[in-house]
Amino acid sequence: MTTAPLELSALGFDYRSVPALESISLIAQPGRVHAVLGPNGAGKSTTIACAVGLLRPTRGTARIFGRDPVAEHTATAGLTGVMLQDGGLPMSARPLAALRHLSRMYADPLDVDAIAERLGITAYADRTIRRLSGGQRQRVGLAAALIGRPRLVFLDEPTAGLDPQASLVVREVVGELRADGVAVVLTTHDMADAQQLADTVTIIDHGRVIAAGSPAELTAASDGAHSVRMRLAAPAPAGLAAALARFGAVREHGAGGGEVLTVSGDFGPAELAGLTAVLAEHGVRVTDLSLHGRTLADVFLELTGRSLR
Repeated sequence: MTTAPLELSALGFDYRSVPALESISLIAQPGRVHAVLGPNGAGKSTTIACAVGLLRPTRGTARIFGRDPVAEHTATAGLTGVMLQDGGLPMSARPLAALRHLSRMYADPLDVDAIAERLGITAYADRTIRRLSGGQRQRVGLAAALIGRPRLVFLDEPTAGLDPQASLVVREVVGELRADGVAVVLTTHDMADAQQLADTVTIIDHGRVIAAGSPAELTAASDGAHSVRMRLAAPAPAGLAAALARFGAVREHGAGGGEVLTVSGDFGPAELAGLTAVLAEHGVRVTDLSLHGRTLADVFLELTGRSLR
């Protein structure tokens, strides 16, 4: 197939004449992970619903391998796998029975027992899906999305509620999908996951694309480290407070009666030398110092704000 697995062009959608999406455009490529990020209510779920044909766009177009996911839903559904964070699974069924039922809908499905073993589903196969924990349902949902060997996969919060071992397996599976040439569209609130897994990131807010690029492009700082974290042997003396405020230092209580200072922003050698000089003048002993680059979480908060939605 020469067309893109997913192409959204100036996509718009209105709920009862109220715009929920305004001109969303993105392209998901084979063998790449495309993360769609945004605060709650930003339009992520509506974007995915339009992309897979569950909603008809009010404006613009959505295409899966060049096909309209609404008008040609039967064809596009056979090319895609969708993992929802909540819903979409038969609650009264047992996991393996549900997966075997799904597998019969495809010409060349994955081996049910093999994928169930890989994702640790076999351990709770005797329970109905209703009785599973949120993380266990996530794993069944992932297996259901992959069972038909799709060429385009939508993963909604794939590591939400998972323990570290299960999260590691899911990340490995995403890496294998990429290596197999599958296009992966990932929605997540886990910025570390997005930064680690994604080749391309689109950030949306209030139904609009507000940033797009690779994680490296989005997190590129103008100069130096983005933040400096210092652990002090003892709390900074009162006379140092004004000097620390000039650097924008955030002070926190540390273990063992010490204090932790964090300074964020483009923090180059001159700024670091100035801060350590001030500490030295006041006889403050630094027991640990670490420099941190700008993260995707930093970018996300800078673009969408820090207030709760």
